[in-house]
Amino acid sequence: MPTYCIIDDDAVSRRMLQTIIEKGGVGEVVGTAAGGTEGAQLILDERPDVVLIDLLMPDQDGLETIAGLKKAGYEGRYVMISQIENKDMISKAYQAGIEFYIQKPINRVEIEAVLGKVSEQWRMARYLNEIKQSIAKLDRLDPEAAGERKKPGAREVMRTILMDLGIVGESGSGDIADMTEYLLRHHRGGGLPPLKSLYEACIRAGNPNGADAEKEGKAVEQRVRRAVLAALTNLASIGLTDYGHPKFEHYAPLYFDFRDVRLKMKEIDEQALQEKPKVNIKKFLQVFYLETLDKLNGAQ
Repeated sequence: MPTYCIIDDDAVSRRMLQTIIEKGGVGEVVGTAAGGTEGAQLILDERPDVVLIDLLMPDQDGLETIAGLKKAGYEGRYVMISQIENKDMISKAYQAGIEFYIQKPINRVEIEAVLGKVSEQWRMARYLNEIKQSIAKLDRLDPEAAGERKKPGAREVMRTILMDLGIVGESGSGDIADMTEYLLRHHRGGGLPPLKSLYEACIRAGNPNGADAEKEGKAVEQRVRRAVLAALTNLASIGLTDYGHPKFEHYAPLYFDFRDVRLKMKEIDEQALQEKPKVNIKKFLQVFYLETLDKLNGAQ
């Protein structure tokens, strides 16, 4: 599990965040501080994986603290928690390198959900770093083969996109990757085949010894639908906080009809169901396939 430091001048907020992290099982708190200067020294001493930091503090604000930590070589992840609602300030926070911005008052469910995503991204980054280190060792042993391994593979490209969409931990993301890999191997131009036949083809490819393709296809559809809805929710949450966030600007209009994005943003903002969310799974898969293909071709 990742380790955390909490930097906030409000003692009640520090205690609440520490309780949520430790009782929720999302990580271990290795230190807390009441100000930016004290917090920066704590972080450099403890080197936590994630920093929860307030924006406004009396001695040194969160943005100044983050800038100083980066200059000092700290490369952890940041989640900013503050009562500030100013869009320009929030945009500056994202530009400074935070992963998420959460507005006070502290909501346990929201904190657990966000930190769950941060934890998943941390695990994936650590996993990818271990792979890179292993490849680097192999390259030193076999320099001639190093050039062949520098190009990212399809799975690596897809994982990056899934992480940006915030759904790398969803079970349906594996199905999306399997179908995209199937299309990369067998599809040639034109539109995508019907979803039902695509589901079943992937199931047969993964289990050629007699899986009930029709029955399993329905399960795949449900998993993929949940993953796509999760991507819509994640992007809507980012857009609600920062309309100019690069991930929101790139992925939201590319993968979804913007009316559905706006409805989801309204639902999150008002905390009330607007309309039953609709997602175009075929459009999502086609865009995902084309973007993966484009990134692979660009890496050649």
